Amino acid sequence: MIDAKIIRDNSTDLRQALVHRGSDSTLLDEFLVADKKWREALQMIDALKMKRNQLTPKGKPTPDQLLSLKELADSIKKEQEAVSALEETASILARQLPNIPLSDVPVGSSEDDNVVIDTIGDVPSFSFQTQSHDELGISRGILNFDQASTLTGSRFVVGHDKGAQLERALINFMLDVHTTNHGYKEVQVPVVVNSQSLFGTGQLPKFGSDLFKLEDTDYWLSPTAEVQLTNLFHDHIFQADQLPICVTAATACFRKEAGSYGKDVRGIIRQHQFNKVELVHIVHPEESHQELLKLRQHAESILKLLKLPYRVVELCTADLGFSSAKTFDLEVWFPSQNVYREISSCSNFLDFQSRRSMIRYKQENGAKVNYVHTLNGSGLAVGRTLAAILENYQQEDGSIIVPDVLKNYVRFDSL
Repeated sequence: MIDAKIIRDNSTDLRQALVHRGSDSTLLDEFLVADKKWREALQMIDALKMKRNQLTPKGKPTPDQLLSLKELADSIKKEQEAVSALEETASILARQLPNIPLSDVPVGSSEDDNVVIDTIGDVPSFSFQTQSHDELGISRGILNFDQASTLTGSRFVVGHDKGAQLERALINFMLDVHTTNHGYKEVQVPVVVNSQSLFGTGQLPKFGSDLFKLEDTDYWLSPTAEVQLTNLFHDHIFQADQLPICVTAATACFRKEAGSYGKDVRGIIRQHQFNKVELVHIVHPEESHQELLKLRQHAESILKLLKLPYRVVELCTADLGFSSAKTFDLEVWFPSQNVYREISSCSNFLDFQSRRSMIRYKQENGAKVNYVHTLNGSGLAVGRTLAAILENYQQEDGSIIVPDVLKNYVRFDSL
């Protein structure tokens, strides 16, 4: 959520930012009108209270004075009810405004305007016709989509034998790297969250259609552990010297994939349920730009250790997520498609989420409380990492070599 004062004082710049995001500025106009009415109503209440104070006698009031004071009290009560309604209207509108992109974010009108800033690793060359990860998984007996369809429906998969073990190994490997090498604190969290938590990180109210809600409850299946890890600190005030806080968790994630009809219907690229290792940073505002680079390096390290070719892409203004002010995507190479596909998004939200979740810190002198900055990234999406390994490590006979760094986690060298 954007600071209301920033919206008021920088409405022209914000309007331009919305244009760059490809967003309609109608919400901004509606907020400015509601906010102005709210502040005018507050001024009216102050004026009525001042008049009441002026009319209040020092001694016993006369009947006429009592009548005037009662009329003023009724007017104040009526205005206060109007103020509450106007404040709620302005607040609802403000919650729907996306974050403001940082000034160095590339301006663009679609994902085609994203900027590739680095390419790491050599794309493998094969002397045979490559197979897709789902073809490999089915032929090796480690992925079964028909069973998942019987159990649940489309966009689910059942992992078997070495496939299930390799996915589990990937989760343990990622968590070990992040906790041992990068200093994250591992947390086990529920995969069911409430509306307040989803509001705090920006999934609600705008993206409720892409979430699974549990009927007759205020519970939802979490779309990403960003929700849980950030909201661990809901309504919390840190001391400045406690920052940064870096936490990680491996969880199942659930998404309806609304609007993705016909996209990635094969394989495990776009599933309704998938595993992901998430990284969240809670930081001092002066450190968030540097922390984003650090977060990105942590996610990249997994791809480097697995020796998977990938590239780093900076998202343009039109492709930024609702809550993000700046995002880098990591995209891993998929030989069967001859294309790079997203495997991690690393984002800086500034104080957008912390305002919604009331996550703050005290200055060193302890006098002033400010909002922290929050960041998050996937470290990594486990299913997509598994798919990338199957494709990049495939052999001519259809077998798949296990990356060296994972051999200590499994009891086999190939699938």
